[in-house]
Amino acid sequence: MESDKFSRKDFLKFSVATSALAALATTPFNAIGAGEDTVKVLTADGKLVEVDKKSIKLSTAKLNEEVSANRLRARQGIKGRKWVMVIDLARCKHALACQKSCDKHHHIPGDRQWLNVYEMQDAPATAPYWMPKTCFHCDNPVCVAVCPVDATFKREDGIVLIDNERCIGCRFCMAACPYSTRVFNWGEPTTNIEVQNVAYDPEKGFPRKMGTVEKCDFCPDMLREGMLPHCVEACPNGVYFFGDKNEDTVTNGSETFRLSQLLKDKGGYRYMEELGTEPNVYYLPAVNRLVPFEETKKRKDDKSEDMNHHH
Repeated sequence: MESDKFSRKDFLKFSVATSALAALATTPFNAIGAGEDTVKVLTADGKLVEVDKKSIKLSTAKLNEEVSANRLRARQGIKGRKWVMVIDLARCKHALACQKSCDKHHHIPGDRQWLNVYEMQDAPATAPYWMPKTCFHCDNPVCVAVCPVDATFKREDGIVLIDNERCIGCRFCMAACPYSTRVFNWGEPTTNIEVQNVAYDPEKGFPRKMGTVEKCDFCPDMLREGMLPHCVEACPNGVYFFGDKNEDTVTNGSETFRLSQLLKDKGGYRYMEELGTEPNVYYLPAVNRLVPFEETKKRKDDKSEDMNHHH
């Protein structure tokens, strides 16, 4: 496919200037378009060059003809569903079983997690807490709006995915995402032998490629099997609830709630909701915690100390 060869050859090694990208995060993509038939892309030295759209962007008809069946399926999503996640901050003990399971099943190297757990504190007088952060799978995803090659897209079931067969590594999406949930494959990925030769599927995220962007995908391959995402299944404390907004139901595997009632009763909110991105991940405040933060913090510090001794 000539267009994909062209884009990979000419754009994979592009390194986008940070300052220019920061400006892009607040600029609609068409604002930097050069014209109807061309688009401007940043080069490694920060210069804007005009590129023929036909060389990097396939029409829908062309796309349907040339991509593999699993890539087409990944774009369509699961009919009739609208996936949503709820994270109960009061339950998080920084066990990191969620992160480990995500890394294992997506074959993610240790330096580019799709899911991270941060120590947070809202104000000096309030107690700190642990905050897991995934991709928010927004209903108004700016990452999708700025992608010049349709590599990142939103499905009818609400999931935002990336097709690394189309990603050219321009990182516009990384700059545009206000939540910093995307990672970049700077080097040649070290992938387990058993998945090196499997057919690429955007619903699984591997085999990965150098010069492409990745992120949390809500494990759509698991959802197709009627199972929960890996992070939800792995969490020993029931922190993550997952479900279908259309059915108004979420579960962590052992408990099931009405989504609307849970959010109302527990004061659920969305992170940085004022941005208008309409995230599909909700948080329940860290009140009435199962375990005091200091206890989980000490456990984390003890683990770090043990690791240092081993090194």
